[in-house]
Amino acid sequence: MTGKSVNKPLLRVLAGDCEPVPPIWLMRQAGRYLPEYRAIREKAGNFLDLCFNPQRAAEVTLQPIRRFGFDAAILFSDILVVPHALGQRVTFEDGEGPRLDALKDPAALSRLNWEIDHARLEAVYEAIGRVKQELPPAVALLGFCGAPWTLATYMIAGIGTVDQLPARRFAYQFPDAFAKLIDKLVEASTSYLIRQFAAGVDAVQIFDTWAGILPDDEFRRWCIEPCARIVAAVRAHVPDAAIIGFPRGAATGLARYLDAVAVNAVGIDWTVELGFARDRVQSRKPLQGNLDPLALSIGGAALDRSIDAILEAFSRGPFIFNLGHGVLPDTPIAHVEQLIARVRGALARG
Repeated sequence: MTGKSVNKPLLRVLAGDCEPVPPIWLMRQAGRYLPEYRAIREKAGNFLDLCFNPQRAAEVTLQPIRRFGFDAAILFSDILVVPHALGQRVTFEDGEGPRLDALKDPAALSRLNWEIDHARLEAVYEAIGRVKQELPPAVALLGFCGAPWTLATYMIAGIGTVDQLPARRFAYQFPDAFAKLIDKLVEASTSYLIRQFAAGVDAVQIFDTWAGILPDDEFRRWCIEPCARIVAAVRAHVPDAAIIGFPRGAATGLARYLDAVAVNAVGIDWTVELGFARDRVQSRKPLQGNLDPLALSIGGAALDRSIDAILEAFSRGPFIFNLGHGVLPDTPIAHVEQLIARVRGALARG
């Protein structure tokens, strides 16, 4: 991937170019805040049925592109399809989130498959192909996976938790068993991302949603090192693979993350101080972020101020405008339109 020869603005940024107007996409840009999504969701049955219906998953992926004209589409799926493809039972309860058969002790790891079952994920790869056929030429298609640590938090607890205490306790009490689980997830995630590239994605993001919950040494062992292995292994098969890392909550650990994880760009959450991100992160790699999703939900002058501060901090270097996490379900569509107009009008305002 060479920046100036690519006709997709987001891929040019990932190659290190600075675009006069930063490309925009939003985490969870396809979701409950859109009426067209809610209409399909109502027909689909449960959430996993929607993820594994290639036609509907492709349609949901394309909806925000048609409505807003984002510079990237991100495949509609979920990070927990990887545990599902490893043989763990995964369901989604309306209004309550995911439910998994919890891995409560080392013996429970024996219930998992030796390797990822791609047959369970064929619908995902088919959806990628369908989206690719319909995207405008300048719009990039992103795939993704959950990072091993974040996947492990759900697999061990069986639910989403606030403090990730079950996984943290497991890692302290059974470090060898936990390391084996992480190894399995590194291999599974690598294989999954390679297949996504083969199906047609232009780039991928590795979501480490719960990276910020760990102390320093655990962050290195369970977040940095596994992600570094995934990136290296994917590139062994796809040498020019464009990869975005998103170690949410890493804060000052972002510098150490970049020392070890050879991503093309790093996403930051809204708690990262803008000057630090510009001087210590963007000076080394293209940056993605970092609007507070709550500011987007509120809109108005607060949203404009937040956008302007981010553009002032980052627009002189390679930068992708995004949120610091996902779109909140109560976000008005008009506020997303306000965001796009503000970012894309910044050049005209000087």
